[in-house]
Amino acid sequence: MTSASPDMVDWNLAVATATRLVRPGPEITREEAREVVAELRRHARDSEQHVRSFTGLSSPGGGTPVLVVDRPGWVRANVAGFRTVVQPLVAKLQARRQNVPGAALIGGVGEKVTGVEVGALLAFLSSKVLGQYETFAPAEAPDSPAPLFGGPGERPAGGAAAGRLLLVAPNIVHVERELDVDPHDFRLWVCLHEETHRTQFSAVPWLRDHVESEIQAFLAETDIDPATLLERLVEAARGLAGGLPVPGLGGDRRPQEGPAGPGGLLEAVQTPAQREILSRLTAVMSLLEGHADVVMDGVGPDVVPSVAEIREKFQQRRDRGAGRLDVLLRRLLGLDAKLRQYQDGAAFVRAVVDRVGMDGFNRVWTSPNTLPTRDEIHDPASWVARMHG
Repeated sequence: MTSASPDMVDWNLAVATATRLVRPGPEITREEAREVVAELRRHARDSEQHVRSFTGLSSPGGGTPVLVVDRPGWVRANVAGFRTVVQPLVAKLQARRQNVPGAALIGGVGEKVTGVEVGALLAFLSSKVLGQYETFAPAEAPDSPAPLFGGPGERPAGGAAAGRLLLVAPNIVHVERELDVDPHDFRLWVCLHEETHRTQFSAVPWLRDHVESEIQAFLAETDIDPATLLERLVEAARGLAGGLPVPGLGGDRRPQEGPAGPGGLLEAVQTPAQREILSRLTAVMSLLEGHADVVMDGVGPDVVPSVAEIREKFQQRRDRGAGRLDVLLRRLLGLDAKLRQYQDGAAFVRAVVDRVGMDGFNRVWTSPNTLPTRDEIHDPASWVARMHG
């Protein structure tokens, strides 16, 4: 994973640091692990039809890579995606370095420091994510992780950059055991959430480009200043992680102006333009996460017989919170805001569907102009009035 030109992060060091710090997963035999991997892949395929039937969204199926990974594999996958997203910012930094005396030496030291910081962050997050749809997976991904105990992942014909679905097997097994729920139902439930994200981006052709353009607009507003760059990079890594997190943090406050709420790492360094862009991104992510939460529950007991028990126990664990240090780290990294996105977005989706039905809700996917604003996420009736009169 070497880079031919100076970078803002020593990515090799980030991966090495995360791999060294990552906590081991639950105890499981090799045969049990193989069975879990096979079942998760099967559920990922089966989820396509369930999501299509419930949402009314039509998307091409069967072409998305499904990677069942361990925690180090999740780290490697996210480093590859993160490098793709921040490449324009890297180019901007490199251009500014060219005529600065000593910039290469200073930059090299900074890349090492940032590599350790990002690695430590990814190690922490690697045990918090159950699954993830990687929207920005690179078209050519030689650094993609091999599936757990298996051969090459399932890849689309032609190698198109269609995104890829990651399922973190050790975390799924850990949570299903801790919640004491039916493991087969829980694994399907998680797959339904991630398949919904795949359907969102594959059934709505403009959505990926829209989200990417907003991210790049945010990065373009970045004034490359050594004192703030590290904070922005670490927060960007946190935001890219996405996916369905392991529950364990309570709180139902609405997010503040910063992406991580009170104490968020970016709140103090955002420009006015960045705050505006981030407000739009927050609304989009709340919509996407809330929609997936509604679908994974709404598919119903005919598909996931114990869905009510799973949701109740999952929510109880989320509301109970975790240890004090874990809570502090999550707040600093903005994961509490991430959980609020699920709650706010799901409330929006349910309210709109109750008023105008699923077909009426699906007008949200017409164009960027039909997406809800951040204010509309908290006032679904205003979106309904704007779209349906």
